[in-house]
Amino acid sequence: MFPIRVLILLALISVVLSGPWATICSGKNKNTIRNHDDFGSGKYGASRGGRKHKGVDVECTDGSDVYAPFDGTIVRQAKPYKKDNAINDGVEIRGEANCVKMFYIHPKKYKGSIKKGEKLGILLPMQQVYRGIKSHVHIQNCDLSDPTSYL
Repeated sequence: MFPIRVLILLALISVVLSGPWATICSGKNKNTIRNHDDFGSGKYGASRGGRKHKGVDVECTDGSDVYAPFDGTIVRQAKPYKKDNAINDGVEIRGEANCVKMFYIHPKKYKGSIKKGEKLGILLPMQQVYRGIKSHVHIQNCDLSDPTSYL
């Protein structure tokens, strides 16, 4: 029983030590989740017709610099759509305590290490695909759990 408690404690400590994520978008002093607009809400679990939103949408301006939320490794390109369009790009980043997919960005690279707060890429032109939506970076935990507490 003792080793299980130790493992649980260590897991909790690693999550706490990873701390909050960096500010995701240039020109913003904090990460703000997209409020309700004609396309829905950017909150985790918000309705998307017959399904639920699997991440959070952090408000950002088209063309803004986008920063890495934590220290980690960019492991691959991650695309949100099966068909290409102007915003169909992103990356998967794995860190010590986190793994996320970030969509609607054109990254500087698709593989390699990255530091918390380092420029990851730029926000793609969301208004070309979704006129009137509040432009944003979509951040989704790899295990599909709610990332809100890290923002």
